[in-house]
Amino acid sequence: MMNRARTYYGVSIGILMVRTRFRRFPGDIGHAGTWPFPVQYRIVEEATPRRMTRIHERSLLEPFRRAARELIEGGVDGIAATCGFLSHYQKELADWSPVPVAASSLLQYPMAARIIASGKRVGILSFDGDALKGSYLESAGIPADTPVAGMPSGGEFVRAILEDDDSVPFSSLRDEVLAVAGDFHERHPEIGALLLECTNLAPFSADIHEALGLPVFDAVSLVNWFHAGLRPRRFC
Repeated sequence: MMNRARTYYGVSIGILMVRTRFRRFPGDIGHAGTWPFPVQYRIVEEATPRRMTRIHERSLLEPFRRAARELIEGGVDGIAATCGFLSHYQKELADWSPVPVAASSLLQYPMAARIIASGKRVGILSFDGDALKGSYLESAGIPADTPVAGMPSGGEFVRAILEDDDSVPFSSLRDEVLAVAGDFHERHPEIGALLLECTNLAPFSADIHEALGLPVFDAVSLVNWFHAGLRPRRFC
């Protein structure tokens, strides 16, 4: 990677963005202030929230490759993305790309499962719990019987994303997320860690952790880990 031709320097992480217009708060992968290091973004115009939960039925692989190629040719050392459902394309993108790819927060499942007691399970909180099954789980090495909870289809969180409504207050979204997470934990007391599929849930990770007392992994923890490998810290 050191000998690649680059247009820009000093940016290791390139992030592929789903095309949206809703508000992205600090803590969201799409808010540049989330990161203690510079990132580069590219919007995948063909990718919308409604299409992302059904990418197993229609191919968005080439549009994501095209946007990733622009980032790679520009100079990034690794590719991340803004939707957990991209686990479906993790292998294809990693095999195709000349730089490492971390396409989905769901890739953290194996690690999360191993740091908790054998009698505990990792629970997944998703934008769409009904859609998160099959290849989306299999591609990330996640057992099919893993507990999954989705945000309510009639709630403000889902509506704001699908309708690109940037007027919903942070506090309203937080209350809804905490209610869903709390109910999920009550129904599955065996959960020992939470994994957030949806990158838009990450601004609420600290609140979830404080409310439930569980480790919480999200798109931000994935990209921070990813960056640590691409740019290891020098101590001497």
